[in-house]
Amino acid sequence: MRQLTIPRFPAVKQSLHTELRKRVQAYFDTKGIASTGSPRLFTKALFFLLTFIAVYVHVVFFTPPWYIAILDCLLLGGFVAAIGFNVMHDGSHGSFSKNTKINKMAGFSMNLLGANNFMWHMKHNVIHHTFTNVDGIDDDIDAGILLRMAPTQKRYKMHKFQHIYFWFLYSLLYVFWVFFTDYKKYFTGKIGNVAINKMNAAQHISFWFTKVFHAAIYIVVPILTVGWLPWLIGFLIMGLFAGFILSIVFQLAHTVETASFPQVVDQSSNQLPEEFALHQLKTTANFATRNKLISWLVGGLNFQIEHHLFPKVSHIHYPAISKIVKATCLEYQLQYIEYPTMRKAIGAHVRFLRQMGR
Repeated sequence: MRQLTIPRFPAVKQSLHTELRKRVQAYFDTKGIASTGSPRLFTKALFFLLTFIAVYVHVVFFTPPWYIAILDCLLLGGFVAAIGFNVMHDGSHGSFSKNTKINKMAGFSMNLLGANNFMWHMKHNVIHHTFTNVDGIDDDIDAGILLRMAPTQKRYKMHKFQHIYFWFLYSLLYVFWVFFTDYKKYFTGKIGNVAINKMNAAQHISFWFTKVFHAAIYIVVPILTVGWLPWLIGFLIMGLFAGFILSIVFQLAHTVETASFPQVVDQSSNQLPEEFALHQLKTTANFATRNKLISWLVGGLNFQIEHHLFPKVSHIHYPAISKIVKATCLEYQLQYIEYPTMRKAIGAHVRFLRQMGR
């Protein structure tokens, strides 16, 4: 394993991030609104949670015909992703509500789906949001030897075909996450090469409660009601569909052909080349921002530039503040990566994988 050295961002007198924060805060002050969620976000969250429960009860306890059961399992997979995007994600960033307790409850929804919010916070909020696309630190671009996700990673012969087989690997995310990677982080005390914070007693209890609850609700109960084989088929349909949706949405944000993968240029100073805001602009991309249905379903995560610059702002405000960010980039003649449709973003991702495989 490589020796890990956590890099720093250079200090600058006139920070772009400070200027952007000032302009975005002026928007909220002028509108007289909070930067957190609103009743329409709470309504959407309630819809996804209640519908997920209803579909679960239907497929597990009412034994529908196989073709309806398959549809139910696909819906469950979609709702797993939707709850993650719309409820858990904002909650874990503290942007779901003004109320800290409500934010914790929203973030804890991840635990009810089988993953662990403590591990997610370390992996996503602390590491990924700080050192986006920095190879060796950002665990989101580390897929082991199966995928080459950065120019600095070693290339193997099989990577020549990674733009073909990635579809299958992405679908494994949820199952792998719930049954392997959470445990690996827990027992090694690391996320990739980065050591995690020491867990307190409550966090240890929460971790194991999550896993026992998941096993009971998603494995034991369905097996008792529908049998081993129907459960296995249904769980895989749900898990593989959820995994692919989760993977593709997050990968379109950073592993596309126009995104950068910064490295420390001066080992003595251990500094990254750009200040924080410029770093985020060069490593992050938006897609399909005018598609209201996609924005609604993925919890605004197609506005990844705004999310990385303002993670504590709820996703319901991203369409508005994106205009401010885009105008500022134009004014300062800065890169603003955006793909008009999801199809074009997927194309850019496939071309990136093909390029990394060569």
